[in-house]
Amino acid sequence: MTEYNALFSRLTTTLAEASRTPLYKRFASAIKDAVRDGTLVHEEILPGEREFSQSLSISRITVRKAMDELEREGVVFRSRGYGTQICSQFEYSLKEPKGLSQQAVLRGKKPDTVWINKSKIHCNAEIGEKLGLSTGSDVWLLKRIRYVDQQAVSVEESWVPARYIADADEIGISLYDYFRQRQIMPVTSQSRVSARMPDEALQQQIALPATVPVLVIKQLALDAQGNPLEYSISYCRSDMYVFIAE
Repeated sequence: MTEYNALFSRLTTTLAEASRTPLYKRFASAIKDAVRDGTLVHEEILPGEREFSQSLSISRITVRKAMDELEREGVVFRSRGYGTQICSQFEYSLKEPKGLSQQAVLRGKKPDTVWINKSKIHCNAEIGEKLGLSTGSDVWLLKRIRYVDQQAVSVEESWVPARYIADADEIGISLYDYFRQRQIMPVTSQSRVSARMPDEALQQQIALPATVPVLVIKQLALDAQGNPLEYSISYCRSDMYVFIAE
């Protein structure tokens, strides 16, 4: 048990708290908190159900339900004969435009952003067509490096019609948080995924080996009325992402 003292201590405290939240959900939440603050790291093997059950004086059914939930959210991966480990890959849903930051938080991970460019430009014909604008219309060009749990996972360029952003300096980690604060609601998305080998600049930006391909995600986010809100192109590490389309 020595190896997992910090984890068991956290779980014991969490499970002892008075709460109406089901025990298995509090267990799962404590695991996600431990991932977020680095107590548990990527690819670390977790104790088995029996060890959790005996050490914490809870049923194995509670442990199993918590692990089922964590697996559905992409926080852990389970394999027969090998055990349960913290996922090294980040599941990203292409179905709903929640944004990387929100999806990372929902999976118990910590998102971050390093901005490379925030500038208002005149769009070319291609971007204008994607956003339903005439060529030369004002759009915001936003370029950044995206991080999950302090690891660079992608480089993203996006274009947003100028009317949706009053001051780009007010955009923090998440563009979609900025949208939601202003009642701008992405509802659906159209996505296209392809793969290619990284160029030298991309390798340096996200510490990517030359032998690892990048997934190129072209995505258009739309509001409930079908108005284009953002067109983005993301270059994602293929070894750290799992894309879910259903």
